[in-house]
Amino acid sequence: MSLLSALLPLLAVYRAGIAAILRQLGRRRRCPPPAAFPTQNGKVAIVTGGTKGIGYQTAKHLARLGMHVIIAGNIESEGQEAVRKIKEETLTGKVEFLYCDLASMKSIRQFVQQFRAKNCPLHVLVNNAGVMLVPERKTEDGFEEHFGLNYLGHFLLTNLLLDTLKQSGTHSHNARIVTVSSATHYVGKLHLNDLQSRCSYSPHGAYSQSKLALVLFTYRLQHLLTANGSHVTANVVDPGVVNTELYEHVFWVVKVAIWMTAWLFLKTPEEGASTSIYAAVSPEMEGVGGCYLYNEERTKSADIAYDEELQKRLWTESCKLVGISDEASRVP
Repeated sequence: MSLLSALLPLLAVYRAGIAAILRQLGRRRRCPPPAAFPTQNGKVAIVTGGTKGIGYQTAKHLARLGMHVIIAGNIESEGQEAVRKIKEETLTGKVEFLYCDLASMKSIRQFVQQFRAKNCPLHVLVNNAGVMLVPERKTEDGFEEHFGLNYLGHFLLTNLLLDTLKQSGTHSHNARIVTVSSATHYVGKLHLNDLQSRCSYSPHGAYSQSKLALVLFTYRLQHLLTANGSHVTANVVDPGVVNTELYEHVFWVVKVAIWMTAWLFLKTPEEGASTSIYAAVSPEMEGVGGCYLYNEERTKSADIAYDEELQKRLWTESCKLVGISDEASRVP
C-alpha cells in the first residue's frame, strides 16, 4: 500500500481538502461553560456512546446542568467508570449506565424496556455512538457494521423512544433529538440497492454512507414530527474533526499523521461536544428542528440530503430492516 493511498481516508475525514481544515481552524470554539446555558433540573437525557470522547463530554456537561443522564453503552466496565468520573467531576448523583449494544436489535429493545420500567420522562436523546473505518464485518443481525450500528441502531432506538419523547415535550419546552453525523456525509453516497455494501466494500464509503443516512433520517423525522404536531424537535450535528479513539482502525501511517498534527488540526473531545450540547439545551434551539449544525451554527448539509423522495425511501426501507411498522407512509 502506497503512502498516498494510506492517507486517503484521513484526507477524506478532513472534509476532503486543506481548505476545509483551514475553515475549521478559523472557527474552532471551546465548549461553552455550563453556566452559559439554563439549568436542566428535572430533565432526563439519554446519551449513546457516553463512556468516551464526545459522548462522555456531552453526558458530563448535561449532568453538570442538572439533568438526570443515562449513558447507553456496550461495555459495562467502561460505563461504570464513566459514571464514577462524572459523579466525581460534577458532584451530582444524577447519572447512570444502562447496557445497550447498538449492533443488536435485541439489545436495543431490551434497553428500551429497561428505560421504560423506570417510568421517567425523556427530554433529550443524543444519538452519539458510532464506529469508523472498521474492517468489513457484520452485526449479529447481519447488517454491515457502519450502517447497522451508526444508522439502523439509532433509527430503531429513536423510534422506540418516540412515544416517551412526545409525552415529555411541551409547547414551551420541546423534547429534543440530537443526532451526531459527520462532514464525511458530504462525500457519502446512499446505495439503496446495496445498503449493506455487499457488492463492493470500502471502509470510508460505508462510513460516509451511514453518516449521510443519519442526516436524511433526521430531516424526514422532523417532517413527520411537524406533521403530527408533536412537541419534539430533531437536529443533526457535525462535531468537526475530533481527536478520539475512532481513528483506531486507520492505517498506521495515518495514525502517525494524526499524532503529529492533532494539536493543530483536531478538536479536543470537549470542543467536539459543544454543538451536541448546544443542540440539546440552548434556548436558541427551542422549537427549532430539521437543522444541520456545525460550530453551534446552522449550516447547509449535502444537497442530496434535502431530497425528500430519498428521505422517504430510506425511512421505508429502514422500517423493514429493523422490523417496525412504517406509519410514516401515511404522511405526505
